[in-house]
Amino acid sequence: MNTVEFHNGNTMPQVGLGVFRVEDGEGCRDAVAHAITNGYRSIDTAMIYGNEESVGEGIKEGMKHADIERSDLFITSKLWIDDFGRDNVEEAYNTSLEKLDLDYLDLYLIHWPGTDEELMIETWHEMEHLFNNDKVKNIGVSNFNISHLERLLQKTDVKPVINQVEYHPHLVQNDLKLYLESRKIIMESWSPLMNAKILDDETINEIAKEVGKTPAQVVIRWNIENGLVTIPKSVTPERIEENIDVFDFSLTDAQVKRINALNKDQRIGSDPATFNGRK
Repeated sequence: MNTVEFHNGNTMPQVGLGVFRVEDGEGCRDAVAHAITNGYRSIDTAMIYGNEESVGEGIKEGMKHADIERSDLFITSKLWIDDFGRDNVEEAYNTSLEKLDLDYLDLYLIHWPGTDEELMIETWHEMEHLFNNDKVKNIGVSNFNISHLERLLQKTDVKPVINQVEYHPHLVQNDLKLYLESRKIIMESWSPLMNAKILDDETINEIAKEVGKTPAQVVIRWNIENGLVTIPKSVTPERIEENIDVFDFSLTDAQVKRINALNKDQRIGSDPATFNGRK
């Protein structure tokens, strides 16, 4: 499994399993367990997904089947906007740990920046407190634009290790990518397959035929070639296995550029500049 290295020297697997919109219950538990049994070492969830308990059950089951230790895994969860503020962050973190039945997280993210800059900065200071007191291995952000990061870096001490954002062939966010690279903050993609919509794209399918892989594998490999961490979601055992089988081939520079050229600056999720946590 390929890994990326954070600016603090810690590492993270480059491909993991995302569980956004995976309903809490047996299906979520089984998907996580199957992923870990079949080589995944990174699992990404969030409080707002409402499935942390099932993810935790799947982690335990997967560890047993794979005969691995907790230290072999990289588990991420996220702080929701409703839990922003000085008095809420540690309680929210502990609640996530309790639901996951874990002693610590490898990565805890602010899920969205929100629209209250001062509250966001105050919240990050509490994230720093968790990190400085060895309660969490790494802290980062999600869905932050350049402007959010600029304000954060001006007023805080601990730099985020990662920014998890919407990223797929129709939304390459190149300015943000270059900004993150210049500050040694890793970029991570959520919804890399655009809820499977990108899998019908003609260019993606042409390249899949050229390299003898599936369209999904091509897009995931494109993420890797561009230096991102990625967390494709699936609950189907065959797809879970397919999505991690991307380390026995590579894309040429020309193929990567062809996929980059599909950019339309098209979001399928909310706009971080205006999203305040309410659907």
